[in-house]
Amino acid sequence: MTTTTPSRGRRRAPSRMERAAGKAAALQRPRVILALLLLLALVCVMLLDGYLRAEVGGDQRVRTGASSSDVPDDVLDGGPIVTFRGGQATTVSVPDKTIALTFDDGPNPTWTPQVLAILEKYDVPATFFLVGSMVSRYPSVVRDMVDQGHEVGIHTFTHVDLSYQSDARVRREMEQTQLALAGAAGITTTLFRAPYSSETDAIDNYSWPVYKKLGQDGYTSVFVDTDSDDWKRPGVSKIVQWATPKKNKGASVLFHDAGGERSQTIEALPRYIEKMRAKGYTFTTISGALDEQQGQQQGQQAPAGAVPGTGGSRLQAAHREATGAILYEGKALVAAVAVAEWAVPTLSVGLMVVGIAVMGRFGMMLLLARRHHRLRNRRRFGWGPGVTRPVTVIVPAYNEKECIANTLDSLARSTHPIEIIVVDDGSTDGTSEIAREAARALGMSNVRVIRQENAGKPAALNHGVRSARHDIVVMMDGDTVFEPDTVRQLVQPFADPEVGAVAGNAKVGNRTTVIGAWQHIEYVMGFNLDRRMYDLLRCMPTIPGAIGAFRREAVLRVGGMSEDTLAEDTDITIAMHRDGWRVVYQEHARAWTEAPGSLKQLWSQRYRWSYGTMQALWKHRKSLTDKGPSGRFGRVGMPLVVLFQIVTPVFAPLIDVFTVYSMIFIDFTAALLAWLAVLCVQLVCAAYAFRLDREKYRYLLMMPLQQLAYRQMMYLVLIHSCVTALTGGRLRWQKLKRTGEVGTPAGAG
Repeated sequence: MTTTTPSRGRRRAPSRMERAAGKAAALQRPRVILALLLLLALVCVMLLDGYLRAEVGGDQRVRTGASSSDVPDDVLDGGPIVTFRGGQATTVSVPDKTIALTFDDGPNPTWTPQVLAILEKYDVPATFFLVGSMVSRYPSVVRDMVDQGHEVGIHTFTHVDLSYQSDARVRREMEQTQLALAGAAGITTTLFRAPYSSETDAIDNYSWPVYKKLGQDGYTSVFVDTDSDDWKRPGVSKIVQWATPKKNKGASVLFHDAGGERSQTIEALPRYIEKMRAKGYTFTTISGALDEQQGQQQGQQAPAGAVPGTGGSRLQAAHREATGAILYEGKALVAAVAVAEWAVPTLSVGLMVVGIAVMGRFGMMLLLARRHHRLRNRRRFGWGPGVTRPVTVIVPAYNEKECIANTLDSLARSTHPIEIIVVDDGSTDGTSEIAREAARALGMSNVRVIRQENAGKPAALNHGVRSARHDIVVMMDGDTVFEPDTVRQLVQPFADPEVGAVAGNAKVGNRTTVIGAWQHIEYVMGFNLDRRMYDLLRCMPTIPGAIGAFRREAVLRVGGMSEDTLAEDTDITIAMHRDGWRVVYQEHARAWTEAPGSLKQLWSQRYRWSYGTMQALWKHRKSLTDKGPSGRFGRVGMPLVVLFQIVTPVFAPLIDVFTVYSMIFIDFTAALLAWLAVLCVQLVCAAYAFRLDREKYRYLLMMPLQQLAYRQMMYLVLIHSCVTALTGGRLRWQKLKRTGEVGTPAGAG
């Protein structure tokens, strides 16, 4: 055993590492918050869209058959317009031979513009009772409506029966609709028509308190005298007939410009207008009917402009100009709804694409993994003449006192001739001394311990490569143990002169905990099954740091392990592809590594992996234009890695968010069955991966819980990494706390 010591002091490195770690942690906190805020924004957008469509907070109950004993008789028998001036309920009828034409449930982008065009053609004013959620979704239709001189009223925000709602919900329904009107057309209104209302004689003991409360707030409640029942779609003739008042009386007449298919309404409306004018009727708004009735009661003529046509004043009597906070809050609401209206359909399409991509990936993994296993395990398969010459095993170590002895103990059992180089990267816990003592105790004369000032893992690996005596170098982590046959299996592919690097089969050794079991599933299914696929496609993206082998000349030719990224293993792998080397996966070369034992350490590790992968892909983006064999990774591997390791996982949370959303607000059973179907597909893939790796199936019992908890954390890690990449952050190689519990590979399984 030989020892090399640095020529300079070693005590400055820990403090620099500590300062760097502290600075990195301080920089990451805002990014974590930003990632969580992005996820929260997505949830809020979905909830807003669901609220607009009455999927969130919707209430389909409609009260019928209730008593009206508490409602004054003069209201039940009175006209269709109910005011509460001075706190006293007063009803107003529409003057004889006058039609107050009203429309409910709009605006609708298809039918309302057609109604407006007909009204403009015949110079007929109307009053539209609008649903606030529809106003916020189609503000331009409302602006056109008001600009043409029509009157608008409130029909609640979500079209609910207010008699079932609390005072707070009633107030919210009104205020939100006023905000929508302010944002859409710069106005508010004093007119109100309750959903599912009809004539005044239908007011009951439950709805009457609502009308009184709204009356105290300054609202005029509007009912109907004559209902066209156009929503039943009885035919054009029936609609015209049912909308015609009896005995030349005036009437508040109800049509609908939304809420369903309204082609019969569009066809009936011109006929109705022509018929009523032929009978000597005039048309007005609700405010116009009020003014005309008051003028008749006072023996006066209605004020000029009180019965507006489409060319009348923009600001009707019931309208108030929105100013101040309500105007800006309304504009903010309309803008937010516009974002939701654009985002949710886009996300839905994205969800479909992600779902297809995920299922396609599962299918491709299964087919290619099966082919890979059958190909590599054929009796006549071989890489060429067996590789028996000695190789160098490089073990970079930083504060690995808990694990380094176990690592060397496993290497001492190797069935292949090796030299071992332990590169101590400025450890402060006595790692190098422990390594020397372990080597002496094991009688290993093939171990060299090299100390260097702390410079990071890539520098430690490069130091080991430069110091290696053999043309094949095996790289492993200081917390990893090999099986006796691992090195021999790992180096056999080098019999093929085209092979420049080999990825081994990394397995989780500490799998007895819940977190360890989750990572075990991920390693077997997510990593090793993937590597089989990438091997056949000849575009392996990553040789795991825990177990990988390289031709020494190939490593030196591409410039060694780079410090440009946090994922030096992915960086060097892509560089090998671009230099024309073939990279393969050797499933029989197994290494047992200690996975992070806490969520905090797991987050730190996966964040580094994820962010480092993005850095490596960006660094090698020019591989997309490489020609010949060296461009295969750019043509095949780069798109697959970007799609399956970045884009798909980033959008994969949508599956869970939409699933939860659907379970709560749409159809629990259908959503649950869809989620279980996806889980079953994943279980099939995982079970096959476990079969190929000869693992025990009992760990798959943890998979449903993994999908509910562990996977969500991985989503947040990836989102966090994306945010860091977009904001230009940097991280150093981070050391995870180890326990040394992965002692010998024999106990795994």
